[in-house]
Amino acid sequence: MQQFTEREVDGVVIVAAVGAIDMLTAPQLQEAVAAAARRRPSGLVVDLTSVDFLGSAGMQVLMETRKGLDGDTRFAVVADGPATSRPLKITGITDYVDLYPSLDVALADLAG
Repeated sequence: MQQFTEREVDGVVIVAAVGAIDMLTAPQLQEAVAAAARRRPSGLVVDLTSVDFLGSAGMQVLMETRKGLDGDTRFAVVADGPATSRPLKITGITDYVDLYPSLDVALADLAG
């Protein structure tokens, strides 16, 4: 079962995912992230801490989100571990998207 939750901390919207992000669930992630971005927050974080599989469709959502945000919204991804941070690094996505090992570190950087 895929689940996306959203919450806000000091003007930063966090979209957290649970489970696998693949061809079937990536559109749901896209809609959750797009809905958060429409609110024009100061920062947008996609938290992949509880994701156990990140497929190419999920990585494409992250890249499209980064490209679609205006300059006023900072974007970050929280991923730590072989299922999430490793594919992001191997594919070079981390050259375009800020990657953080924990939500606390991401929020501290976006707030600063």
